[in-house]
Amino acid sequence: MNLSPSPQRQSTLLLLDRFRLECQGEPVPVCGNAQRLLAFIGLRRRAQRCLVARTLWPDATEAHARGSLRTTLWKLPCEAQRLLCCTQESLALADDVDVDARMLARTSIEVVRGCRPPRVDTVLMGLLEKGDLLPDWDEDWVVLEREWLRRLRLHALDTLSDRLTRQGLPALALEAALASIRIDPLREGPHRSVVSTHLAEGNVVEALRHYEAFRRLLRSELGAEPSHQFRRMIPLERRCAARPR
Repeated sequence: MNLSPSPQRQSTLLLLDRFRLECQGEPVPVCGNAQRLLAFIGLRRRAQRCLVARTLWPDATEAHARGSLRTTLWKLPCEAQRLLCCTQESLALADDVDVDARMLARTSIEVVRGCRPPRVDTVLMGLLEKGDLLPDWDEDWVVLEREWLRRLRLHALDTLSDRLTRQGLPALALEAALASIRIDPLREGPHRSVVSTHLAEGNVVEALRHYEAFRRLLRSELGAEPSHQFRRMIPLERRCAARPR
């Protein structure tokens, strides 16, 4: 069996929302252990065979895990075989394979580092439109990767919201902040960004409404109050007037 990659066939490994493999735009059916193998290598790009076997079959003996890995490799569909570069010691993803989770991570890192994208709206939509990493998978290695990618995206959205505010693009800044809130509604930072954006546009009522909604959520879920930094963004008399009597 030839497991060498074919550079003539562009493939895309999609791991956000659910597992999908496409070759030249056409779906490739992959199931069971083959999905887990391709997802693991897709996220790592390269890994030692012993690590792959130990991670994917953690309850098996080393010999059995290595045997399961060999069997899975042999059973890969022909289109999937072309994605991997195999040696006696390691497995690697072919250079011409795109992985959506890795592209999301790269975009997020570029935003956090301050690399100015050519089109901010394109970057923003790229961060907004992607779902969680393999949300229905519960293996430990997936959970760790999913949480890392989730936190990285949140950090990127927060950074992008602040940057867009400074650039005088409040609508896009608000969209980024609200996207961050949808992912994790208990984090205060993006709520402050929403209130700040409303205040900058003179929308005091909207700012008050959002602040009070967050205050009620925080009290209900954590028994806590917004920080002093957040509270002082809105004068006390306005906060008091907005609360039901």
